[in-house]
Amino acid sequence: MIHHVTAPETWAKAVEDDTFTESTLGRSLEDEGFIHCCEEDQLGFVLTNFYAGVDHDLVLLTIDPALLTAPLVREVGNPETGEQFPHIYGALNPSAVVATELLHPPHTGQGNVGSR
Repeated sequence: MIHHVTAPETWAKAVEDDTFTESTLGRSLEDEGFIHCCEEDQLGFVLTNFYAGVDHDLVLLTIDPALLTAPLVREVGNPETGEQFPHIYGALNPSAVVATELLHPPHTGQGNVGSR
C-alpha cells in the first residue's frame, strides 16, 4: 500500500468526477507530471516536513498499487540518501483508494489520525 495526502474538498471532487489529478497540496498533475505518494514508513516524515504548517483537516488516501490504472514508478526523491518514493504517472483512479482517514492539525507525524 502507498499513501497520498489531500484536502477534503479535493478528494470529494475526485470521487464525484471519478478522477484525481492533484500531485501535492496545491499542485496539479499537469504541473508536475506525476502524483506524489509515499510508503507507510515515509508517512511521518512527509506529514512533518510538508504539512506541519497546514491549519486545516487533510485526508490520507491509502492506495492499493494493484488497482491503479496509471503506472506506478519508484524514483529517488532524495539524491543525498537515495531514498525512493512512489510516483503515479497519470491520474489516480479513485477506485484504487482502499481507505481514507481524516487528519487533524497539527500535521506532525502519524499520531494525529482522526476518524475514518
